[in-house]
Amino acid sequence: MDERFERYVTELFAAEDPILSKIRARHAAENLPAINVSPEEGKLLYVLLHAIQAKRVLEIGALGGYSGVWLARALPPGGELTTIEKDPKHAKVAQEAFDMAKLHGRVRLVAGAALDVLPTLTPGFDAVFIDADKEPLPKYFDWGMKLLRRGGLLLCDNAFFHGAAIDPNDRSPNALGVRAFNELAAHDRRLVATIIPVRDGLVVGVKIRESA
Repeated sequence: MDERFERYVTELFAAEDPILSKIRARHAAENLPAINVSPEEGKLLYVLLHAIQAKRVLEIGALGGYSGVWLARALPPGGELTTIEKDPKHAKVAQEAFDMAKLHGRVRLVAGAALDVLPTLTPGFDAVFIDADKEPLPKYFDWGMKLLRRGGLLLCDNAFFHGAAIDPNDRSPNALGVRAFNELAAHDRRLVATIIPVRDGLVVGVKIRESA
C-alpha cells in the first residue's frame, strides 16, 4: 500500500494512545524483531473481533504484546485472550505490556512452543490469530480449525510474506509454509476466506462448518 494511504488510515482510524505507543517503542528498545503488527492492522483486528462479539480469543505468537493489547481490548468484561509465546524474553516483555495496559484478568500468557501448548487447549475459541514462525503454518492451520467454533474467525498475518508467497523460485521452508497455509485457507471447505491486502497481507476466514 502507498505509504500516504497507510498514514491516512492510521492517523484517522488507528491513532495510538500513549500506552500502545510506549509498548511499540519498547519492542525496539528491547531489540525484539521488527515484525509486530502495525497500528492499522491492530485496529482491523479490533474491529473484526467486535463484529463477531468475540469473548474467547487465541493468539499464536505474542512477541512483545502489542497485537495482544489490541486483541484483548476488543473483548467484553469476562472475555479472555490466550496468547502463546515460546521465547522467554519475548514472553517477559509481553507480560509487562499487558500489565502496562491494565489487562489483568483478561490475558492468559502461556510460555512454550505452540505445537506443545495447542493440544492442551479447550476448543470453542471465537477467533484464532496466527502471527508466528512460518514453516509450521500448515500445522497451525489444522489446530486453528480444531480449536475454532463454527462462525469463528481464523486470522493469519504475513499472507504475502514480503513477496515470497508469489515467488515460485523461493523454496525456503518459511515461504513454503506461507504458501501452504494460504492454499489451505483458500480451499478448505470448512472455511470461507480471503486476504485483506493491509501491510504484508492478512488472511481472514470464517469457519462455516465442522467437517469438509
